[in-house]
Amino acid sequence: MSAFPLRSRLGIMASLALALILSILPLPDMIAPFRPDWLLVTLLYWTIALPHRANVGTAFVAGLLLDLLLGSVLGVRALALVIPVYLAASQFQRMRNYSVWQQAFVVGGLAMLNKLLIFWTGYLNSAIQVDYHYFWSIVSSMVFWPWIFLLLRKCRRQFALT
Repeated sequence: MSAFPLRSRLGIMASLALALILSILPLPDMIAPFRPDWLLVTLLYWTIALPHRANVGTAFVAGLLLDLLLGSVLGVRALALVIPVYLAASQFQRMRNYSVWQQAFVVGGLAMLNKLLIFWTGYLNSAIQVDYHYFWSIVSSMVFWPWIFLLLRKCRRQFALT
């Protein structure tokens, strides 16, 4: 028998698959810098809501899949997802007590850590330069957090994911 019901496993995997699709979906050049970090935000929700179901291992596998889909150096986004998810998992009880707007600021800080880790590893590999467009996704992740939180919570309750 599995560690948790198949329905919960499928629900979490479906939301992560949708986040992966949204992460690689082509956007016009004008709005591409504003794309939220869909995978990070989805992983943070599941880590806060169901820390015994989605954790650092889930983040690592999802990061490897994102590396494969984006064609980047294998493990860069896995590392950049594991560290913020670990921080959220270690403080999940505290984060649950925050309002959704306070959580949005915490998500913004974790998204900034994610972006800085990706930049740092890219800089070590190829000496890339950063411009201010690179950080717009942090703001959009903060802005989208309340709606993503409410949507995933509704799905979790409607489908009884435990």
